[in-house]
Amino acid sequence: MSVFYPSSNPTGNPNLADLRLNYEKGALDEATLPADPMVLFRMWLDDAIASALMEPNAMTLASVSSEGQPSARTVLLKGFDATGFSFFTNYHSRKALELAANPKASLVFLWKERERQVCVRGTVSQTSREESNAYFQSRPYGSQIGAWVSEQSKSIPNREWLENRERELKQQYPEGQVPLPSNWGGYVLTPHEIEFWQGRPSRLHDRISYAQKGDLWERQRLSP
Repeated sequence: MSVFYPSSNPTGNPNLADLRLNYEKGALDEATLPADPMVLFRMWLDDAIASALMEPNAMTLASVSSEGQPSARTVLLKGFDATGFSFFTNYHSRKALELAANPKASLVFLWKERERQVCVRGTVSQTSREESNAYFQSRPYGSQIGAWVSEQSKSIPNREWLENRERELKQQYPEGQVPLPSNWGGYVLTPHEIEFWQGRPSRLHDRISYAQKGDLWERQRLSP
């Protein structure tokens, strides 16, 4: 299939081919980059938070089914350290079933206002029940109930089904007494490659990739 991008649009709507910006807010210089990519990630995340960006911890999680079909969705980063990046979800969801079949996944952080992107590739494993419960008990009451209400990724009859189930579960579990669901918990993605992208003028962007080699990280510049 061929796609035609006209130079003018009779409807007055903008043409997708004409939507572009010239990026000029930063640069990546190997001389000043840390040896550990997690240090650089912390610097960029702190900058996104300080810049008051909406949901600075939002990330796209891409997984692949046992049949090789990729799927992606946005989830929230809830912690990270030298071992990897943590998030939480329903263990019966599509993402969880795909991760069980194929524990390799990717994360993408996009901070477009800062003209930055981070791509992470690695393997995923479940966190312990103790870690999952510690995070679950820190959640707001509504979010705790929501974890019980949602049969994530499953077909439901209508919106009212959710609302009725929420009312029932609030009666069953008063605030402060909500247990961790058996089918809910955390994952940690342990990275083997982290790529940092900084927008630059004329589409000559900076791309720096860190690849894990044993206990060390090997760094290289990639062509934009």
